[in-house]
Amino acid sequence: MTTQEEFAATAGEDLSPGDVVEARRGGRLLHRGTVTDVAHNQGLLWIMDTLTGGRRLLDHSELEITRAPALELPADVPPQFPVAG
Repeated sequence: MTTQEEFAATAGEDLSPGDVVEARRGGRLLHRGTVTDVAHNQGLLWIMDTLTGGRRLLDHSELEITRAPALELPADVPPQFPVAG
């Protein structure tokens, strides 16, 4: 198993569509998925969440958001729509 270093993304400025992130509160993983949109000036980003299977709005003021290793998807699934697994 290959590991990749995670790091905190500050206020969404370091994130862009296509990045894979994890969102935690109190150390507990709540969301994981691929960024679809970012509102840098508001500290918000939207992801396709692989844990819940839906689109989620994440707020940097409420969650600790870190980059995560890229999701491995079947060849026929576009990267912006990861499959829950």
